[in-house]
Amino acid sequence: MKKKKTRIVVIGGGTGLSTVLRGLKLHSFDITAIVTVADDGGSSGRLRDDYDIPPPGDVRNVIAALSDVEPLVEQMFQFRFSQSNDLNGHSLGNLMLTALIEITGDFNHAIAEMSKVLNVHGKVVPAANKKVTLHAELTDGTTIVGESKIPSGHAPIKRVFLEPSNLKPLPAAIHAIERADFILIGPGSLYTSIIPNLLVKGIGQAVVKAKGEKIYIANLMTQQGETINYSVSQHIEAIHEHVGESFIESVLFNEKELPPAIYAHYREENAEPVHFDVEKLTQMGLKIIKKEIALIEDGTVRHDAKNLADWLCDYAAQKQQKMQD
Repeated sequence: MKKKKTRIVVIGGGTGLSTVLRGLKLHSFDITAIVTVADDGGSSGRLRDDYDIPPPGDVRNVIAALSDVEPLVEQMFQFRFSQSNDLNGHSLGNLMLTALIEITGDFNHAIAEMSKVLNVHGKVVPAANKKVTLHAELTDGTTIVGESKIPSGHAPIKRVFLEPSNLKPLPAAIHAIERADFILIGPGSLYTSIIPNLLVKGIGQAVVKAKGEKIYIANLMTQQGETINYSVSQHIEAIHEHVGESFIESVLFNEKELPPAIYAHYREENAEPVHFDVEKLTQMGLKIIKKEIALIEDGTVRHDAKNLADWLCDYAAQKQQKMQD
């Protein structure tokens, strides 16, 4: 009898989501990536406004991460123009997705067609099929409109919300969540990449009700304008407050302390390593998983995609074995 593939749903956006997916695609997982569509900056923002479409940037990065094509083809898809006034800042992949949206008349259909062209491992599903604007209400009472402007706020974030607020999720997203063995939340920008997905009506509720294990992959560093001085528990509490219910069951974070040189490098960006407040996490009833999942390159720290994926592969096998025993 053919062994059933472990079904993984990954929810997020930005470089964090893409990094994790590059590792997961090396294993025989059944992967669905649910991707934020709240971006409004750069090439994505210009195309969003010019064509009245959801921003293609985060989706493009996820397609590239899950693709199985020659490196040169992926490099071309991710190529960003710089010598033309009209094309300056645009990536070829964003333009290709925009063209496909115009041809097919549907964002999700365009993603599916592009996924075929680039031989994507798994499914890429946008959190919403329409243009959406992210708002942030700060603790000083001011409101910031637009995802790209939120990190520049001068007060901590109280909450974020979407306009329009009555967006419906795609059936494919709900179906994937309902049948998933594991739902990975993060890593990524808390208020601008992770939470916006869960604010789409139906997605947050589906995750809460889902039978699959919900694992939060902790960020390695705090982020200026979003999570200064945040601990892991504060990240999780913010997610739960926005969804309206506690649902994360397990938390995975890096077990080794980062070298002092990293602290100095990130201090310039007003960022620091996220504090892993184990005692508080335990009080919250979370299963704590510590693994070596940080990779340092050129003074920058990011998640080690291979180590993370290898851990999940072993973890899934152990869990399946326990269920059979």
